[in-house]
Amino acid sequence: MFISSQSSMPIFKDVTLVMPAVAVGNVGQLAVDLIISTLNLRRVGYLHTDCLIPMAGNNPYATSKDDEEELHTAAEVYAAPELKLAVLQIRAPIVKTKSKKFSQLLLSWIKSSGFSRTVVLSSSHAYQRDDQQLQGTPIRYLITPSLLKASADALKELGWREMERVPPCPGHVDGNVEPRLFVPGGGITKGLFTDSCADEVPLAVLLIFCSEGDNIPDAFTLLNHLNDWLHLLDSTKQEAKWKIPASWSLLFGSGIPPALF
Repeated sequence: MFISSQSSMPIFKDVTLVMPAVAVGNVGQLAVDLIISTLNLRRVGYLHTDCLIPMAGNNPYATSKDDEEELHTAAEVYAAPELKLAVLQIRAPIVKTKSKKFSQLLLSWIKSSGFSRTVVLSSSHAYQRDDQQLQGTPIRYLITPSLLKASADALKELGWREMERVPPCPGHVDGNVEPRLFVPGGGITKGLFTDSCADEVPLAVLLIFCSEGDNIPDAFTLLNHLNDWLHLLDSTKQEAKWKIPASWSLLFGSGIPPALF
């Protein structure tokens, strides 16, 4: 359920929604952090659901002591009406038995809000790539038929590679068996995409093959590809323009206590 933090409900009609999938390396969440911090997006509400592990904390995008003590929760919505942009940030893992329910909740909210298109930022295990996926860039995309109609020319100009379908049994090609969509480590990415195709929801997935570790470089790579499409920032020297939020200083803890040595 979406709950507005304003006196009136925000209007999302004809707005682009960008959201992460909770996936390997948390690349999607890191990329969304950069969007919110750089564009100084305003929080307009949050999703209340029992599908996410409950969490709360200080403002991850604080710029001064005046706003650092604001309380933030597991799934919040930010917006910039002048940019026709909304962003959903998900900060907590999905309860293992409620992935399908959460995917359906998201899809219901997306449809009822009237977004013009939704872009899901995700990631997938690099070590589980098929041979054909080892070639070229580690970025892949998926797009529903309803969004492809409006975006075919843009995607052709960008030269992106669509996520390859792979044989059910790795390394075994059978002409009688249909290749499948396989997104290992992608969380709800595949389910959300297939449900969006069935419901004719204009949705695209932009994902990167990566491994667990320091995934900040992966987040910049994924975000720069997104920027080539949505033009959130001037593409010249865009890496220098993305603003890193204050909370990133705590990504790997506070370091090793010197007293140990």
